[in-house]
Amino acid sequence: MRRFFATVLAMILTLTCACAFAEEGAEPFRVGMECNYAPFNWTQVEADEHSVEIEGGMGYAGGYDVEIARRIAEALGRELVIVKIEWDGLIPALQSGMVDAVIAGMSPTAERKMTVAFTDAYYNSDLVMVVRKDGAYADATQLSDFSGARITGQLNTFHYAVIDQIEGVEKVTAMDNFPAMIVALNSGVIDGYVSERPGAVSACASNPDLTYVTFEDGFEASEEETSIAVALRPEDTELCAQINEILAGIDADTRNELMDNAVLNQPVTAE
Repeated sequence: MRRFFATVLAMILTLTCACAFAEEGAEPFRVGMECNYAPFNWTQVEADEHSVEIEGGMGYAGGYDVEIARRIAEALGRELVIVKIEWDGLIPALQSGMVDAVIAGMSPTAERKMTVAFTDAYYNSDLVMVVRKDGAYADATQLSDFSGARITGQLNTFHYAVIDQIEGVEKVTAMDNFPAMIVALNSGVIDGYVSERPGAVSACASNPDLTYVTFEDGFEASEEETSIAVALRPEDTELCAQINEILAGIDADTRNELMDNAVLNQPVTAE
């Protein structure tokens, strides 16, 4: 009898928590991300307290973007659903209605604002160069030190565009994702790639042969390019206002703590 009541109590608690998490009848909050850009987002094999299952049984998503998405979904009273999509497919997926939002380390550039809307920023960063520790550019301190170097960045990002600011650089064809650039760097195909600082910290934590170079007087980039925001459909003005209110309640210390934890929690096996 005692076991029966314990079971019933557990069921009641589970249902209560579920109702608190997502309002009855509310549509799921479908969020698109690469799940391939640590520490913003990644894929892991096993579930833990920080991860969310990816739709379609594709593993579990973790990272800074997931933590932000979780807080937004909870505040909206909607169940969070993570949809894994290649970088180039994120905005088309948003436009088609496949997802409700893109939370994927995406910068609100002028070009993207022509097709989608953005919330206020939920993170701000700066640009660095990821190189090999034993390479010729490990001790570089300024952009001019990379003259003649083979440098690349992710396809369809401003990371790739700013490479043109390095005089005499050999600009290598853009690559689809960061794991591909890490492989290219480790194998000697390139001498470095442009990254935001959190991505560089994460890459170097998982790849001890890599390091990253910071610049006192580095790449010229606007605030909109170095900030990260949630992408939405232009017509979803009410949702945008709601998310901006939610983001305003996440202070700078909390955001920094979430990013630090994302770097620390990234599994070695993450994509």
